[in-house]
Amino acid sequence: QVQLVESGGGLVQAGGSLRLSCAASVRTFSSYVMGWFRQAPGKEREFVAAISWSGARTDYADSVKGRCTISRDNAKNTVYLQMNSLKPEDTAVYYCAVRPGGALGNLSYQYNYWGQGTQVTVSS
Repeated sequence: QVQLVESGGGLVQAGGSLRLSCAASVRTFSSYVMGWFRQAPGKEREFVAAISWSGARTDYADSVKGRCTISRDNAKNTVYLQMNSLKPEDTAVYYCAVRPGGALGNLSYQYNYWGQGTQVTVSS
Protein backbone atom coordinates (compact mmCIF):
# COMPACT_ATOMS: atom_id res chain seq x y z
CA GLN A 1 0.00 0.00 0.00
CA VAL A 2 1.24 3.43 -0.92
CA GLN A 3 0.89 6.40 1.39
CA LEU A 4 1.89 9.92 0.53
CA VAL A 5 1.96 12.72 3.10
CA GLU A 6 2.46 16.30 2.00
CA SER A 7 3.65 19.09 4.28
CA GLY A 8 5.04 22.59 4.10
CA GLY A 9 2.00 24.49 2.95
CA GLY A 10 0.84 27.68 4.60
CA LEU A 11 0.03 31.34 4.21
CA VAL A 12 2.62 33.51 2.51
CA GLN A 13 2.68 36.97 1.00
CA ALA A 14 3.06 37.48 -2.72
CA GLY A 15 6.71 37.27 -3.68
CA GLY A 16 7.48 34.86 -0.87
CA SER A 17 8.65 31.26 -0.95
CA LEU A 18 7.53 27.90 0.32
CA ARG A 19 9.04 24.43 0.19
CA LEU A 20 6.60 21.57 0.01
CA SER A 21 7.60 18.06 0.98
CA CYS A 22 5.98 14.73 0.23
CA ALA A 23 7.03 11.68 2.20
CA ALA A 24 6.19 8.38 0.56
CA SER A 25 5.78 5.05 2.23
CA VAL A 26 6.25 2.88 -0.80
CA ARG A 27 8.64 0.15 -1.64
CA THR A 28 11.09 0.99 -4.37
CA PHE A 29 10.34 4.71 -4.20
CA SER A 30 13.27 5.27 -6.49
CA SER A 31 11.46 3.37 -9.26
CA TYR A 32 8.63 5.87 -9.60
CA VAL A 33 8.06 9.13 -11.32
CA MET A 34 6.77 11.66 -8.81
CA GLY A 35 4.54 14.59 -9.61
CA TRP A 36 2.99 17.65 -8.04
CA PHE A 37 -0.47 18.87 -8.96
CA ARG A 38 -2.67 21.59 -7.55
CA GLN A 39 -6.34 22.40 -7.38
CA ALA A 40 -7.78 25.82 -6.73
CA PRO A 41 -11.38 26.30 -5.58
CA GLY A 42 -13.80 25.84 -8.46
CA LYS A 43 -11.06 24.69 -10.82
CA GLU A 44 -9.84 21.37 -12.10
CA ARG A 45 -6.72 19.77 -10.78
CA GLU A 46 -3.72 20.88 -12.82
CA PHE A 47 -0.18 19.69 -13.33
CA VAL A 48 2.64 21.57 -11.65
CA ALA A 49 5.82 19.52 -11.97
CA ALA A 50 7.18 16.00 -12.35
CA ILE A 51 10.53 14.33 -11.78
CA SER A 52 11.99 11.07 -13.05
CA TRP A 53 13.08 8.28 -10.74
CA SER A 54 16.71 9.41 -10.84
CA GLY A 55 15.96 13.11 -10.73
CA ALA A 56 17.71 13.61 -14.05
CA ARG A 57 14.56 14.63 -15.90
CA THR A 58 12.00 17.19 -14.83
CA ASP A 59 8.98 18.85 -16.37
CA TYR A 60 7.07 21.96 -15.32
CA ALA A 61 3.84 23.67 -16.17
CA ASP A 62 4.38 26.91 -18.02
CA SER A 63 2.67 28.77 -15.19
CA VAL A 64 5.41 27.83 -12.69
CA LYS A 65 8.45 27.42 -14.93
CA GLY A 66 11.32 29.48 -13.61
CA ARG A 67 9.70 29.88 -10.21
CA CYS A 68 9.45 26.29 -8.99
CA THR A 69 11.95 23.49 -8.64
CA ILE A 70 11.08 19.86 -8.09
CA SER A 71 13.64 17.57 -6.50
CA ARG A 72 13.78 14.25 -4.71
CA ASP A 73 15.82 12.41 -2.14
CA ASN A 74 15.45 8.70 -2.77
CA ALA A 75 17.29 7.85 0.44
CA LYS A 76 14.52 9.63 2.35
CA ASN A 77 11.64 8.60 0.08
CA THR A 78 10.77 12.25 -0.25
CA VAL A 79 10.01 14.62 -3.10
CA TYR A 80 10.13 18.39 -2.75
CA LEU A 81 8.67 21.40 -4.51
CA GLN A 82 10.50 24.66 -3.93
CA MET A 83 8.25 27.55 -4.88
CA ASN A 84 9.60 31.09 -5.21
CA SER A 85 8.13 34.41 -6.28
CA LEU A 86 4.70 33.15 -5.29
CA LYS A 87 1.64 34.83 -6.74
CA PRO A 88 -1.96 34.93 -5.49
CA GLU A 89 -2.90 32.70 -8.43
CA ASP A 90 -0.69 29.99 -6.95
CA THR A 91 -3.23 29.60 -4.14
CA ALA A 92 -4.46 26.01 -4.19
CA VAL A 93 -4.28 22.66 -2.50
CA TYR A 94 -1.09 20.98 -3.64
CA TYR A 95 -0.95 17.22 -4.09
CA CYS A 96 1.91 14.86 -4.72
CA ALA A 97 1.36 11.71 -6.72
CA VAL A 98 3.10 8.53 -7.84
CA ARG A 99 3.35 7.41 -11.45
CA PRO A 100 4.54 3.92 -12.27
CA GLY A 101 6.91 3.59 -15.15
CA GLY A 102 9.70 5.80 -16.38
CA ALA A 103 7.98 8.40 -18.50
CA LEU A 104 7.16 11.77 -17.04
CA GLY A 105 3.46 12.60 -17.10
CA ASN A 106 1.45 15.78 -16.81
CA LEU A 107 -2.06 14.33 -16.66
CA SER A 108 -3.86 13.28 -13.49
CA TYR A 109 -4.96 9.89 -14.82
CA GLN A 110 -1.34 8.89 -15.35
CA TYR A 111 -0.77 8.85 -11.59
CA ASN A 112 -1.95 6.00 -9.42
CA TYR A 113 -1.59 7.22 -5.87
CA TRP A 114 -2.22 10.59 -4.31
CA GLY A 115 -1.60 12.32 -1.04
CA GLN A 116 -4.20 14.22 0.93
CA GLY A 117 -2.88 17.61 -0.12
CA THR A 118 -1.46 20.66 1.60
CA GLN A 119 -2.98 24.13 1.38
CA VAL A 120 -0.95 26.98 -0.07
CA THR A 121 -2.42 30.44 0.26
CA VAL A 122 -0.70 33.48 -1.24
CA SER A 123 -1.95 36.87 -0.14
CA SER A 124 -1.61 39.96 -2.27
